[in-house]
Amino acid sequence: MVASTHWLASATGMGVLERGGNAFDAAVAAGFVLQVAEPHLNGPGGEVPILLWSEAEQKVSVVSGQGVAPSAASIERFTELGLDLVPGTGLLAATVPGAFGGWMLMLERWGTWSLADVLAPVIHYAEHGVPVLERVSTTIESVKGLFTDEWTTSAATWLPGGNVPAAGTRLANPVLAATYRRLVAEAESASSTREGQLEAARNAWYEGFVAEAIAEFCAKTAWRDSSGEVHGGLLTADDLAAWRPSVEEPLTFDYRGHTVCKTGPWGQGPVFLQQLALLEGFDLDAMGHLGADWIHTVTEAAKLAFADREAWYGDTDVPLSDLLSQEYNAERRRLIGAQASLELRPGAPGGRTPRLPVYPDPSTIPGAPGLSGARAPQGVGEPTVGRVDTGEQVISADGTVKGDTCHVDVVDRFGNMVSATPSGGWLQSSPTIPQLGFCLGTRAQMFWLQEGLPASLRPGARPRTTLSPSFALRDGRPWLAFGTPGGDQQDQWSVNFFLAVVHGKTNLQEAIDAPMFHTEHFPSSFYPRGSRPGVLHVEDRVDAGVVAELRRRGHEVEIQDSWSLGRLSAVARDGDLLKAAANPRGAQGYAVGR
Repeated sequence: MVASTHWLASATGMGVLERGGNAFDAAVAAGFVLQVAEPHLNGPGGEVPILLWSEAEQKVSVVSGQGVAPSAASIERFTELGLDLVPGTGLLAATVPGAFGGWMLMLERWGTWSLADVLAPVIHYAEHGVPVLERVSTTIESVKGLFTDEWTTSAATWLPGGNVPAAGTRLANPVLAATYRRLVAEAESASSTREGQLEAARNAWYEGFVAEAIAEFCAKTAWRDSSGEVHGGLLTADDLAAWRPSVEEPLTFDYRGHTVCKTGPWGQGPVFLQQLALLEGFDLDAMGHLGADWIHTVTEAAKLAFADREAWYGDTDVPLSDLLSQEYNAERRRLIGAQASLELRPGAPGGRTPRLPVYPDPSTIPGAPGLSGARAPQGVGEPTVGRVDTGEQVISADGTVKGDTCHVDVVDRFGNMVSATPSGGWLQSSPTIPQLGFCLGTRAQMFWLQEGLPASLRPGARPRTTLSPSFALRDGRPWLAFGTPGGDQQDQWSVNFFLAVVHGKTNLQEAIDAPMFHTEHFPSSFYPRGSRPGVLHVEDRVDAGVVAELRRRGHEVEIQDSWSLGRLSAVARDGDLLKAAANPRGAQGYAVGR
């Protein structure tokens, strides 16, 4: 079974399984196809966290394909540039592009296919083109002025003939196809073995021609970014050569016979577990799925968990045992009352004193993504067009986004399972590197330029990313791989889905189809880091009486269109049966199996 956010990726993964590949081969091939099928949501210059179950090893592992901050990326350096936030676009926000390394590590350690075989689909689609999604066309339209006036290398890639590609037409990226063809050629000339070729490909990416082109572009070019100023990049060849992806143990929490597995606190994944730790003290079964009590309780638990994310998470020592302890959560649970909270309330695990960042003043930021009523913080230039909402993203004319990402899940006949959330390096991140056909990511915007915080910028650290694939065991056996795009919403929509399956007694597709909700109460992870205290988004399919009751309890409910929130996909292993489901919203996600 394969389920993903785009039908071409799902079909690609299924084709690999039908030709003898395993789940890891299929996920890698599908992941690369997502780079050309959903280029507004991910690209080769981005990153990928992966959770996987190896049937041979009988364990869950985390692959961290999340790159780190450059050695020159310090708070002092940004302060010298007059910045108090890392820009949301452009070269300054680039981390080491970790997706390629993450995919290659999984392929080498657990996969069976060769580099040439897993890259053949993406080379085909990049060379011959893919049907342009309406959202891709809308995204390019929103940044057309930026590309034409400033980022001319991106215009050459994404504005064929100077025009925005219309939805349904075919768009190719022959330069990217050539990059991947060269990787295969260099790998095959370097070694006759599968493992040797994969190592050669990694070397070509992080120490060879790809790294050289990235380093030269960062050092020798400068571009206007969302600060309104022109900046070059900080990423060097040494930064790329020094980085390696890692394999880590998952962080877990047991909930009602299920063990949920997430990445460590260098991602936001543990916030899923914190929500479960709070919710296990409530009788959700008695509340009824999507009733007022259910939505209120789940939302208030999210507010508390995400407040802890703000105060405690980062690529550093995090007091996770305290954050997930029964004592801590019993104390925190008492904060969930009958009325909606309008405060950001981090806890004090183990008696430690929480410290929150100093957030931008909303009064100075009218209209910026993630803020009520606002504009960009210091330095953001005047947009040439208004913000464009593509469904999963809000995109400004300077390329600034709120929300992002794609997702793929795979389970094979052997019992191996994968949940992966590739993201970053989307087409509007930064200018296209002309020799490579892709741009760098902007994940460094999630660092804080304030000293002493868990997520403070420091050289060699991973940003506290929103990317959050999910995996669950049931009674100790591998059961469910799932996830969604959506930035800060990922670990709200995924929790909603999981609770619907566990408590709502729905099947996978019913849980995905159910009306979604999320809060914007806590600060956004994306530039310029705003929040909307008390705001609760619900799809209009939620009962009107429930909405009225939520408003009575103090929630600032904003009604969203039907089928507009969430882009979940999932695969499951239920005894001898394999199952899959995908998001119908946008008529784009796809689940397939046989």
